[in-house]
Amino acid sequence: MENKIEYLLTGMYGLFTDPVTKIGGEKNSYHLPTYQALKGITESIYWKPTFVWVIDKVRIMKKIQTESKNVKPLLMDGQYGTNRHDLSIYTYLRDVEYQVQAHFEWNMIREDLAIDRNEDKHFQIAMRMLEKGGRRDIFLGARECQGYVEPCRFGKNGGHYDSEDELTYGLQFHSFEYPSESGIEKLSARFWQAKVKGGIIEFPRPEKCPHKREIRPMDYEIVPVNLEEVMD
Repeated sequence: MENKIEYLLTGMYGLFTDPVTKIGGEKNSYHLPTYQALKGITESIYWKPTFVWVIDKVRIMKKIQTESKNVKPLLMDGQYGTNRHDLSIYTYLRDVEYQVQAHFEWNMIREDLAIDRNEDKHFQIAMRMLEKGGRRDIFLGARECQGYVEPCRFGKNGGHYDSEDELTYGLQFHSFEYPSESGIEKLSARFWQAKVKGGIIEFPRPEKCPHKREIRPMDYEIVPVNLEEVMD
């Protein structure tokens, strides 16, 4: 399959949270990376509106560890229009390492970009960008959690949870459903029953998530692009 990439994702810290219920204050990371976070990381490696990244599975390489930190987030005081600092405790994942497998599929909403549907071209560019560490900065769920990517072979080397049978984590956030990919002018959040088997998380496809919550209406308008730039 020439639209599949595999990469090693590492970082000192990670903060994977449920953005639907995160309204400020204290933040506590999931023990597992979310589909949406991994999709954003993969898009930071290489992305164009011609296609959509689909995360197939992720392998947990190191022991799941957490670390709490006292932080002073900057808040906007709406009454006086001034900034002020708050006091909070954030609980991060510490010393994270994952193997990720993903592939891209054409964004059928963008019929105007059908001329750019060249699988080999996008695969070759994605591999070159992966070897360089990505086109954009990599973040593990939050801006303060710097991450790094490099090519790898999924399943190579031993992982900490390889011998574990099955670990279940209950209902967790999966991903957002954006109008730019669904064609529906609504922003929705998807949820699934998260589980790890033999250290591997196999995500359901976004459209097969068992639970979905509509957040709000969202307009979507296709912005014309310069086809000469897209074809580069």
